[in-house]
Amino acid sequence: MRPRPSAVEIGSVVCGLFAFVTLAIWGFTAWPLPWNIVAGIGAPALAIIVWALFVSPRAVLAVHPFVRALVELFVYAAATVAWWSMGQALIGLVFAIVAVTFGALNGRRRLA
Repeated sequence: MRPRPSAVEIGSVVCGLFAFVTLAIWGFTAWPLPWNIVAGIGAPALAIIVWALFVSPRAVLAVHPFVRALVELFVYAAATVAWWSMGQALIGLVFAIVAVTFGALNGRRRLA
């Protein structure tokens, strides 16, 4: 049996889902009509592929923990920049602080 997930793991998953949804919202709202469909589907799809390759618990590519943290940080940074570009800098800043905090706590827990 697998142990129950901790609050830090749940928070990290919620931050990742929020980042993917943010990229979809950004893609659908920030671009004109033909490109909004491509960006609205492509941006979160690319982020999910990168996350699945490097960050997920069953990642395809086994990389050093610092590379894993860097990739996770890039996904969070993309969502933060998306909020800033939509004119919602406060949401982007709060998300960045919360996501990096959960990411750091989760990474620290993985290394222990």
